[in-house]
Amino acid sequence: MEERTGDRESFTAWATVCRPRLLRTATFLTGDRGRAEDLVQEALTKVAQRWHRLRDGHPDAYARQILVRDNISWWRRSRFELVSEVSDPGRTPPGDTGVERRILLLDALALLTERQRAVLVLRYFDDLSEADIAAALGVSTGTVKSTAHLALRRLRELAPELSDLLSLETS
Repeated sequence: MEERTGDRESFTAWATVCRPRLLRTATFLTGDRGRAEDLVQEALTKVAQRWHRLRDGHPDAYARQILVRDNISWWRRSRFELVSEVSDPGRTPPGDTGVERRILLLDALALLTERQRAVLVLRYFDDLSEADIAAALGVSTGTVKSTAHLALRRLRELAPELSDLLSLETS
């Protein structure tokens, strides 16, 4: 009984710290706050079920892997593609506020494939290594590198007003 209470407390402490990062990742992956919250809840539930095995390992990596895979599964099941137009490409947003740039970035990310979006989010927002991204997606590091390169090129074409953000190069 004491081990269960300790597990519950350690999971709760981990989840409290990790949830905001997972929600940010899921929001960038999905472009939809509601769906992102559902993905995070499902990931936390799956981590909780395996907490006794994960607590001393890498629960963050496992949770991110769940987010990415569940999002891709949802996308495949629904056959629904989020298509939105980047409003007036080539125009710099007036005032260039962070909110406007974030909206432009989310709109542009929505136009990428699920894998491209996942690679960029995990690389540049979660700051994962190419090896960690490859493990999360179940692909080779070469695939991660080429996908990131193509995705950045596509974002530059779709949203030239974000050029300063997109000066990122894959390593």
